[in-house]
Amino acid sequence: MTSTGPGADPAPKPKRRTFTAEYKLRIVAEYDAAPAGEKGAILRRERLYSSHVIEWRQARGAGALTALTDHRTTPARPKKSAAELDNERLRRENERLKKELARNKAAVEVLGKAVALLESVSESAD
Repeated sequence: MTSTGPGADPAPKPKRRTFTAEYKLRIVAEYDAAPAGEKGAILRRERLYSSHVIEWRQARGAGALTALTDHRTTPARPKKSAAELDNERLRRENERLKKELARNKAAVEVLGKAVALLESVSESAD
């Protein structure tokens, strides 16, 4: 039985997006039919570059659309939950505090040596 609640681990997402030939044809047709002002919105919505559309259009014209590799696709970035963002923030804060503690320990050690040296100098002066 699989859990589907908020604590359940989602299925792992692929690291790179892949596009089917049907998707490529649909995007090229939609992009070509759109007015100039809406072309950028299509690219942003689909997270594509204009070079994708140009390359896919050329491949469609050559009849090689299915063989076209998607070497420029962007890595899929899953959205982080609030808990994951809090964990990241706390981890960074923890690392910062560890570094500060190490610096403070080093300063205390140097001050301890200075105090011991001053005490030995004051004792020898007496």
